[in-house]
Amino acid sequence: MLDAVASAAFGFDALRPGQRAAMRAILERRDTLCVLPTGAGKSAVYQIPALLLEGPTVVVSPLIALQRDQVRGLTARLDRARAHDGPLSTDAPASDSTAVMANSQVSAKAVAEAFDAIRYGNSEFLFLAPEQLAKPRIRKLLREATPSLIVIDEAHCISAWGHDFRPDYLRLGEVIEDLGHPTVVALTATAAPPVRREIAERLRMREPAEIVQGFDRPNIHLAVRTFVEDSDKRAALVEYAATQAKPGIVYAATRRATEEIAAELADLGLHARPYHAGLAAGVRRETEDDFHSGRCDVIVATTAFGMGIDKPDVRFVAHADVPDSVDSYMQEIGRAGRDGQPALACLFFRPQDLGLRRFLVAGPPDPADLRRVAVLIAHAEEPVTMPRLAKEAGLRDSALVRLVDPLAEAGALTVRGDGTVAAPPDAPEPEVAVARAMERAEVRRTFDRSRVDMIRGYAETRGCRRRFLLSYFGEPVDRFEPAGCGACDTCDGRDEPAAGRDGDRASAGAGSTEGEGGQPAPFEAGTRVQHERWGAGQVVSVDGDRFTVLFDDAGYRTLAVEAVLNRGLVVPLLPTASQP
Repeated sequence: MLDAVASAAFGFDALRPGQRAAMRAILERRDTLCVLPTGAGKSAVYQIPALLLEGPTVVVSPLIALQRDQVRGLTARLDRARAHDGPLSTDAPASDSTAVMANSQVSAKAVAEAFDAIRYGNSEFLFLAPEQLAKPRIRKLLREATPSLIVIDEAHCISAWGHDFRPDYLRLGEVIEDLGHPTVVALTATAAPPVRREIAERLRMREPAEIVQGFDRPNIHLAVRTFVEDSDKRAALVEYAATQAKPGIVYAATRRATEEIAAELADLGLHARPYHAGLAAGVRRETEDDFHSGRCDVIVATTAFGMGIDKPDVRFVAHADVPDSVDSYMQEIGRAGRDGQPALACLFFRPQDLGLRRFLVAGPPDPADLRRVAVLIAHAEEPVTMPRLAKEAGLRDSALVRLVDPLAEAGALTVRGDGTVAAPPDAPEPEVAVARAMERAEVRRTFDRSRVDMIRGYAETRGCRRRFLLSYFGEPVDRFEPAGCGACDTCDGRDEPAAGRDGDRASAGAGSTEGEGGQPAPFEAGTRVQHERWGAGQVVSVDGDRFTVLFDDAGYRTLAVEAVLNRGLVVPLLPTASQP
């Protein structure tokens, strides 16, 4: 039945790897966390099962423009399928199977009509922005609609360890429970193990099926160019962006850099536009339109140019500055070559730039601010809205957002489904909460700094870059041996086994479970371990005589097998009753 609907509604000749397993889990009413690369059909993962399940599907999506595109495309696709083939399935719900949306740019009348459509079976899909879920009226309408699926798109936004954290996502766990816990589907293109774990916890997913496949984008050639002088790096970047096939994207760390680089490219006769959050909304929309329509050769952007950018023919993504993590880098280079044709990803790297990234890692919150918020919440007689709490605490809204998550982790407050915050019954005293919050904030900071170290490992490795990236996300990469991946600068022209080259034991490891001489490694990927200094963690990958561990409180660390064995620094942890 999956194949029949995939063919009728989507024109698929066959389901892609990962899609079928995720769809089957959804049809079995299992919560499902699906990590598939952009262009691998993540949307179809929920859309096809939705047509086979009774009850509407609610999709929480962070960008209004993305919602609009999905509604338009899905409705047109289903209309064409019905026009040519009649009903999609005799088992499908008897609805028109169209899609509607409700967000801040839709009138109250249109919102009411959208909910009527799903409540009375005239539409299968409702797209919502996460902030809409803070409205009691919207929550009431959702309960009345009794959805069968709730889909969280760009699910990494719920993780404070992700690269696009959105506070609006914090209420989703309670919303899901308030709706009677319909089957939950979480979708994202990039999520390393700690992000996946936090997504499942915060969405209150119940023994979720975890489908993680296809991080590899073999049509994207990976390269790093290293410089000493910033002026040399800038000149090389501008030359690169000017001479490569267009269109392309250049990412820079600061707003000023985007404007300077765009101006230099424009001086060479290219249509280049800067893009950052400091520009007026109208200017950003005009730039996006120019890029999508082909009127712009190169966008020079901060990470503000991100989710929702789905132009299939981007031929290169260049980074003028080192990104903040491998997670961000993988997400950003994934915007190249979505049409499956050859594309390039090049990082212009200067070791001194790592200092800027470490500086940009958020510092610890002010304990006085934490205490003030914790005291206000502890003495509040009823739930408080975020704007009111910010006003009472004498903080800007943006400053309050940074305090809510560590205080929530410390147990001092909960973010309710309607967007208000309140103290739970067992909340600790404010002083205790502040101490816990500061401790958790420092853990986050250590973790973020370790991710900067990992991107340095990628930039400086002399081993296969694709192997490095994929192992970071826990994907097996033994298929690249002995000749390497054939699509990165370190593997170009390689004609001998990768392990025979100096420096091939990349800092991030490689996912292999063999040690020196082909013997089984003492710590296989996935093993829980205990370090005498850094505490508990999980082996992410193993590569020859090195292995990388993601420690719960110390982030990523790369260790030498011989050293830890000789000194007894690391021991495996036996599974407990609560562990699989």
